Amino acid sequence: MDSIINFSSISDYNSFNNNETLHPLVSIVDLSKAAPRKDYKMNFGIYCVILKDTKCGDIKYGNNYYDYQEGTLVFFAPGQVVEVNNNGEYYQPYGKALIFHPDLLHGTTLGKHMEEYNFFSYNTNEALHLSEKERKIILDCFSKIEYELEQSIDKHSKTLITSNIELFLNYCNRFYDRQFITRDTVHKGVLDKFENLINTYINSEKPRNEGLPSVGWCAEQLNLSANYFGDLIKKDTGFTAQEFIQSKVIDLAKEKIFDVNKSISEIAYELGFKYPQHFTRLFKQKVGMSPLDYRNLN
Repeated sequence: MDSIINFSSISDYNSFNNNETLHPLVSIVDLSKAAPRKDYKMNFGIYCVILKDTKCGDIKYGNNYYDYQEGTLVFFAPGQVVEVNNNGEYYQPYGKALIFHPDLLHGTTLGKHMEEYNFFSYNTNEALHLSEKERKIILDCFSKIEYELEQSIDKHSKTLITSNIELFLNYCNRFYDRQFITRDTVHKGVLDKFENLINTYINSEKPRNEGLPSVGWCAEQLNLSANYFGDLIKKDTGFTAQEFIQSKVIDLAKEKIFDVNKSISEIAYELGFKYPQHFTRLFKQKVGMSPLDYRNLN
């Protein structure tokens, strides 16, 4: 594996793929113009979304490979290091890529809520798989952005370009919602596994010793990124993963509260709360009364 290739600017990525730089902060890249390549690593300082048109190397992020097939989209954010592996053989990449620098977003509507597009931090086996109809919509979005890049830059350019990027990202949100439903075989059992994981954890000694389970920890146990996992649980249940964990903890708390040999503080510590007042606050928020009032109902 060669040394890491740093993509700090739009021109860096364009040069690597033999594309002309029409705008210093954004580009639609035709990957078929790139020279044949083999295994390499990329360090992104820009946002990059790749639409794959054919088999062109396996993309690895962290310790695992993307579920990355023909007709899929993958998303990379600044700060990510990604490896492409083709077993040392040269291959010709095909497809399109949208790249844009974080500086493009300053002062724009998109810049104010860019962090809401969680799929930029999805990890392994979490690529967006497109239907042919969806692929055409994505290419149409790319085409609109490319059209603007081919025009002379004027006072409208930035607004039109970022608005079309936002439209593209909103379509990706819609298509991911569809994927959470249609890829049931891949996601089958995640909620059941999550529920079993929480039940096993909170009924052990771990809460007292290690505290409450975090969403990140649960996602890691299920081999999913925290954001992908959180979005999947929200789509399945209507609740955030954190709310789901809290509901399980409160259900167990309701049982424990009727053990009059234990104080409310002792129960709080057993459940993983560092401070009893935090337990009392959450209990009252979820149940509508304090733990002590709930105990006195018996």
